[in-house]
Amino acid sequence: MKTLLVTALMALMPGLALAQAQTAPAKPKASTKASVAQKTPAKSSAPTVVAKAEPTSSRVQLKSTANQLAAGFVAARAALSTEELAIAERVHVGQIPCELGATVSIAADPDAPGHFHIGGKGFRYHMAPVTTTTGAVRLEDPKAGAVWLQIANKSMLMDQKKGQRLADECMSPEQVAVAEAIKKTPPPSLLDAPPAK
Repeated sequence: MKTLLVTALMALMPGLALAQAQTAPAKPKASTKASVAQKTPAKSSAPTVVAKAEPTSSRVQLKSTANQLAAGFVAARAALSTEELAIAERVHVGQIPCELGATVSIAADPDAPGHFHIGGKGFRYHMAPVTTTTGAVRLEDPKAGAVWLQIANKSMLMDQKKGQRLADECMSPEQVAVAEAIKKTPPPSLLDAPPAK
């Protein structure tokens, strides 16, 4: 749905610009202080002030339309599907301890439902949920190239542009409980499964 909205807006932009350029009446150039300054005798010791001409109304309209389209793109990008909002409800928030004494802070963005502020030592990202085929919780900041992956027993933060992990073995209290349960009763190995009949 977002892709359809963005595509429609992008298709309309050139047409709106062309229509505004054709319908804008030609205006004579407004007189500016620059023309007054040119008529001033050269003997004057007062500094010459040159004013910038006001943009024509078609430019103002074009800029307004461009700003509205840009706002539409931002809104379309920020709007999440119901599936993405369901993923956002599963994100563990708060101060999450990681290996080597690192911590990651995750807080819901009050201005953008389903989005999160993720920060730590040397990094800060604004992330949104992305659907996965595995069922893992995945948050992304596509501009920065950062990804937060959360599975049942641990989470990690990766910088895809640099190809490195920023934080690993991060565990919320819920994930610690799952990790302890796995230690006590490990899941059966695929190699230990009985042969098929």
